[in-house]
Amino acid sequence: MAKNSDKMALSAKSIKLMLAGLLVMAAGFLLLSGGGSDDPNVFNYAMFDARRLVAAPIVIIAGIVVEVIAIMGRFKDKEEE
Repeated sequence: MAKNSDKMALSAKSIKLMLAGLLVMAAGFLLLSGGGSDDPNVFNYAMFDARRLVAAPIVIIAGIVVEVIAIMGRFKDKEEE
């Protein structure tokens, strides 16, 4: 048997980074929320503010970048050093 059969595919640091990326993406989706109107006959321009059109997509993309780095990066656990 191979010696590496008991190792996980992702290190502990990678898993922590994946959780951080998930939290960043969740924050981006929270920034996207709101801006609707209670009355369907009234148009609400609040849904076109800079927070929803600029900040939220940037935060979501940043979270995706963190996820890609967490999955594709090579991190060593302290035990492996």
